[in-house]
Amino acid sequence: MAGIDDCLARMMTIPGARRVTLIDCASGLAVASAGREDLVDQHEDAAGATDVVRAVLASPALSATAAGDDVEEIIVCGTGGYHLLALTGADLDGHLFVHLLVDRENGNLALARLRLQGLVDEMAGR
Repeated sequence: MAGIDDCLARMMTIPGARRVTLIDCASGLAVASAGREDLVDQHEDAAGATDVVRAVLASPALSATAAGDDVEEIIVCGTGGYHLLALTGADLDGHLFVHLLVDRENGNLALARLRLQGLVDEMAGR
């Protein structure tokens, strides 16, 4: 299993990556982060992204199963970039997720999704 800091550093090599934060969904706190600090404070990032994840997980309309545990990733598209929220699963002591901000001009959403999921799987030891 790769270390968290190493995985975050590798996530920052995804074309267009501007910031990445590993977040504990239970507390809404940032566990670790990398990238540009001038965009948003890591704790504000964690709190806002946690609200989005919790809302999606709590919504039966956004789930294919009654348990609501089938959500693996959430994508929010803004005019300046993409917010990829990738859930790690239960392998990392509860609900941790990664928030990757990708610049729309310099990034590629499909490539970012594939690379992020591979790195999240590696971080989770899958």
